[in-house]
Amino acid sequence: MKLPFTVEQFFEVFARYNNSVWPVQIFLNLLALLAIVLLFRSSSHKSRVISGILSFLWAWMAIAYHFAFFTAINPASWLFGVVFLVGALCFLGVGVLKSRLLFSIPVGMRGWIGGLLLILSLVIYPLLGYVFGHRYPAVPTFGLPCPTTIFTLGISLFAVAPLPRFVFIIPLLWSLVGSMAAFQLGVPQDFSLLAAGFIGLVAVIFPPHLANSPLQAGATLSPQR
Repeated sequence: MKLPFTVEQFFEVFARYNNSVWPVQIFLNLLALLAIVLLFRSSSHKSRVISGILSFLWAWMAIAYHFAFFTAINPASWLFGVVFLVGALCFLGVGVLKSRLLFSIPVGMRGWIGGLLLILSLVIYPLLGYVFGHRYPAVPTFGLPCPTTIFTLGISLFAVAPLPRFVFIIPLLWSLVGSMAAFQLGVPQDFSLLAAGFIGLVAVIFPPHLANSPLQAGATLSPQR
């Protein structure tokens, strides 16, 4: 498929975005770290806060990246932005307002794989970009679609049943769309996005049942009668 922009234009969008929003990138990384810390905390509100962070990140990508910058070289980004806003509203409505998206620390390999995806999104992904010759500011930083989608899919491995699976449909779809950059635009680190999408798909189809107490998952304990 022929793209409506060149490789140079693609990376120039990253440069303009990073220069324009600095130092918001630091805040976005701190939000991600907060979500990770909350995964390991026993709190009645942690699942809502994590869902709120995911909602903010997807709204940020829609408005601050797709609408504000990517539309300059790709008209389809108007549609991408709308889809990302829908994803943000899903996390907001289901996870924050209805508190139906619960997170807990899974037992066994699931937790290790989820942790690896989180580290991949925040640490390994930018390091791979440097290895492949990409230099700041013309790089996809956290808060942009590909690393943030990997982060979201990493979080999905900590979601427990009953899981409203549809909230993760848009991140899963973007793992396919975004991975095209690995093939067509010289972003080899985005091969990891495709792998994260496959792992996330399995995680969402087969969520574990809550092994800990509902309080640890961020739900409210109901009184015993």
